[in-house]
Amino acid sequence: MLAFLTLTPEPINPTAFTIGPLSVQWYAVLILTGAIVGLVLAMREAKKFGIVSDTIIDLFTFGLPIAIIGARLYYVIFEWQYYIENPSKIFAIWEGGLAIHGGIIAAAIFGFVYCRMKKINFLLLFDIAAPSFLIGQAIGRWGNFMNQEAHGGVVPGETLAQQRQYLLDFKLPEFVVNGMYIDGAYYHPTFLYESIWNFVGVIIMIVGVRRWKQILIGEVASFYLVWYSVGRFFIEGLRTDSLYIVPGLRTAQVVSILTIIGVMMFVIIRRKRQWQMETYRGLQMKGKK
Repeated sequence: MLAFLTLTPEPINPTAFTIGPLSVQWYAVLILTGAIVGLVLAMREAKKFGIVSDTIIDLFTFGLPIAIIGARLYYVIFEWQYYIENPSKIFAIWEGGLAIHGGIIAAAIFGFVYCRMKKINFLLLFDIAAPSFLIGQAIGRWGNFMNQEAHGGVVPGETLAQQRQYLLDFKLPEFVVNGMYIDGAYYHPTFLYESIWNFVGVIIMIVGVRRWKQILIGEVASFYLVWYSVGRFFIEGLRTDSLYIVPGLRTAQVVSILTIIGVMMFVIIRRKRQWQMETYRGLQMKGKK
């Protein structure tokens, strides 16, 4: 009996806490936590380049809801057949269904317009925001875990014991393994793969990329877009809940490939045409004058 209970853990409770009749979901808590951590990181990074905290707070205050709307709209568009039949579910974001690509697109458009209005260097601001985006995504993925969604296929193993051991052999925490038991089988924790990939990207951006002497302003953000897209392309291939442009063609993989190609073309053409070639070393030297 004990072995059976170990192999079939209870489903995760997606509700973090309740206040009277109001239930607050872990999904919302973790997304908000990721956003706040990203805000703190962006404020710290902005200070290095003389950008006041009020600017970052304004971007966060208006940009976060715009990004969430963009992420939800993107998801609903590609799941339109379901939502046209269940219109009351369109606004039920606590159940999941925020597409990161839609959030990035919406946030980038808003950021560009804001920078034009305030006469701020958009490429520099995007560089500052890039690590914040990625760490927010890394933390937000745990919201998918709490909803037991955004997972991969069933792991190898003919029995539950073999499937469970397969995950334990990767030295995963037991609570993660337990959370991957869904509807009678154990699944790949693709949310965790992407979260780890994103955390590594944040460290590389903060510790490494910007310190290269010849890195141009705007290329930290370029690295972010390429790094995230590469990871997302391969991890998306493991998932079972992908959005599809047409059957057999995963939306996230197509968008990732187009993003990688577009960013690489931008970097190459920009350097070839010598457009806005200010480096971070040059910016630092200017600040010392």
